Amino acid sequence: MNKPKKSIRRKSSGVTIDEVAALAGVSPMTVSRVINGQGKVRDATRERVMRAVRELDYTPNLAASSLAAAQHTRVALIYTNPSGAYLRELLVGLLRVASRTAIQLVVDYWDDLDAESERKAARALGARVDGVILPPPLCESHAAVTELVKAGVPVVAIASGRFSDEISCVRIDDFRAGKEMAEHLIRQGHTRIGFIRGRSDLSASSRRYDGFVTALHEAGLEVEPGLVQQGDYTYRSGLVATEKLLAHRKPPTAIFASNDDMGAAAISVAHRRGLDVPRDLSVVGFDDTSAATTVWPELTTVHQPIASMANAAMDILLRGIRRKTDSTRVLVDHVVPHRLVARDSVATPPKRR
Repeated sequence: MNKPKKSIRRKSSGVTIDEVAALAGVSPMTVSRVINGQGKVRDATRERVMRAVRELDYTPNLAASSLAAAQHTRVALIYTNPSGAYLRELLVGLLRVASRTAIQLVVDYWDDLDAESERKAARALGARVDGVILPPPLCESHAAVTELVKAGVPVVAIASGRFSDEISCVRIDDFRAGKEMAEHLIRQGHTRIGFIRGRSDLSASSRRYDGFVTALHEAGLEVEPGLVQQGDYTYRSGLVATEKLLAHRKPPTAIFASNDDMGAAAISVAHRRGLDVPRDLSVVGFDDTSAATTVWPELTTVHQPIASMANAAMDILLRGIRRKTDSTRVLVDHVVPHRLVARDSVATPPKRR
């Protein structure tokens, strides 16, 4: 099968695919294969390329060739995300693409549907759109994905924690990001770190927790069950989980929340208890949404480039729509770079000071 040519425009920062290739010591074609999840690439080579991508903060922009495919195309965004801040970032990214093209963006809200209802909704939607973007938590809905794939509708998942063998995916390395954030707290001297988990039905939640656990084990620290509480990415769940963590007989000196909404809730509970953040308690979040900068102090967090991920998802989706006449589906696993954003919510623990 002839692979479509890839046209990549320069980022505003001026980083090109050739610069990534030069830093990684590979060809631009190899970089393209790695970031698009196409072809066989050795693990060591893939790691070198992704290290260069992260170092240069490189993200491919929507290909000009894909813009032509956008004419008269209906793309659906299906959401049921409890985080309003996350959804806003996602919509901004998709609306920017839609405003530059003739794409008709259809927004569909599935409010707490069971599996059978999701199947019916997916069947109905598949008959009237050309492609679908699934953000969390629907990015891992087996019922929805199965029906859409059966209908022959190209689908791209955003922020799934793992690559699917049924649909394309745009994501970050949640395991690495969770590990890096935990290592950041450990370097500050924290040895009792509370963790608020995200939704239990999402692989990204598990990957962030696994990274946290790995960092603790590598530092010779134990994961105390009482210092791990379940959340569901909502602000309210963050309040409940933080109250439990701070009521522990030996409370943590830092709390790692799996998203910014729960991180903001942790800061709120700390203030209500008369604790100073970060002097008495350090708090970190994840995603770098507006929730991270509308609290005081502003949250240290992991920057997940949600708007850029939406842009990349639309690019991949348009290519899939253009390939619908081909006999072979091409699935893409596009891993974008993340970065740790240090703000004022972290300090050394009280004893060390």
